[in-house]
Amino acid sequence: MKSEYQQIDAHALATPAPGHTAAPSSPCLEQKPTRIKRKWEVFPGKNRFYCDGRIMVARQSGVLPLTMGLILITSGLFFVFDCPFLVKHLTGCIPVIGGVLFVFVVISLLQTSFSDPGILPRATPEEAADIEKQIDNPNGCTSSYRPPPRTKEVVINQRVVKLKYCFTCKIFRPPRTSHCSLCDNCVERFDHHCPWVGNCVGKRNYRFFYMFIVSLSFHTAFIFGCVTTHLALRSQDGRGLVFALQASPLVVCFFSVWSILGLSGFHTYLVAANLTTNEDIKGSWSGKNGNEESGNPYSSNNILKNCCSVLCGPMPPSLIDRRGLVPQEDVAHAGPTELGFPSTKNDINMVGRVPKSQKPGRPRPTDIITRESGAAHNLLTKSIPPVLAAGLKHMCSLRPVKDSKT
Repeated sequence: MKSEYQQIDAHALATPAPGHTAAPSSPCLEQKPTRIKRKWEVFPGKNRFYCDGRIMVARQSGVLPLTMGLILITSGLFFVFDCPFLVKHLTGCIPVIGGVLFVFVVISLLQTSFSDPGILPRATPEEAADIEKQIDNPNGCTSSYRPPPRTKEVVINQRVVKLKYCFTCKIFRPPRTSHCSLCDNCVERFDHHCPWVGNCVGKRNYRFFYMFIVSLSFHTAFIFGCVTTHLALRSQDGRGLVFALQASPLVVCFFSVWSILGLSGFHTYLVAANLTTNEDIKGSWSGKNGNEESGNPYSSNNILKNCCSVLCGPMPPSLIDRRGLVPQEDVAHAGPTELGFPSTKNDINMVGRVPKSQKPGRPRPTDIITRESGAAHNLLTKSIPPVLAAGLKHMCSLRPVKDSKT
């Protein structure tokens, strides 16, 4: 017993003398204040932001410099080789007109590329958890249970329009909204993703895109006309057509002007009919998809009204608030990638659900069926973020929800 007590270190059991405090084994780490972040820094989509969120482009925007380079090179060759000769032999207004068209083309291109195309915000964890709880078919339920459908139907101008559920954004897409796989965003009035401008074309930037292709058509046609005039005047000097072609290398505009004019004509038709490229390709309102109720519900049956609605209507505000501040509680509990939502259909049980031990009881099947067969308006407003639900009330009337065929 005595030997066992001798093995104990006496200094470890000694009481420290008054005035002497034991130094802590490790210094206390002071918690650094969390840096205030803006929403563009934690944006879940595949976009790149510049100038503190003021400029946004698609991640795959490598073709945009090529587009800008072609415009600059073509215009530069025109001003260097053709304008001096035409000013000397015709009028000095030619470079002025060419300069105005060039500036208009560049400005409209930058507005199309760097603006928000109409991205819809993803559902908050609370909203998404509620929708997922309705859609998810719980295990052990009775055979009479029917989960809520993954599509909803609304009536717009006596036409039935289906609202599809987006598994990435966790919302029911409003009418004419589609999810862009390249940008990973739901875009309102989605037209197409244009690699030449490096951005999606949607509700907020379609007018800029239309002005870009129309002004580019005028600019290219103007250059082609000036080049033709230059060649005609050069050939009259007796030196032949070969010398004229060498003096004006912009004869290549002959091959590009037709494709640009064709694109402008196609989008002019879409504007006059109040259609989008996505709807025209799918044949949504032309009967190509087997829909008996053909006819565009968004058209006013008047070309002038359709043009004013698409090009001259008020500019809708951006809904994603790129430069807004992220709440401190979200920054403290989530990193930049955790504020987004799962992007696959298999990940239905999303973030925001509590552990199974703390999870409240699932809603009874009879309660969900009662809500499903009741007012469709309540289901629709729950599944769409509040900022979109108010605007949707004014553009469509609702009718009871029907189950979609899966």
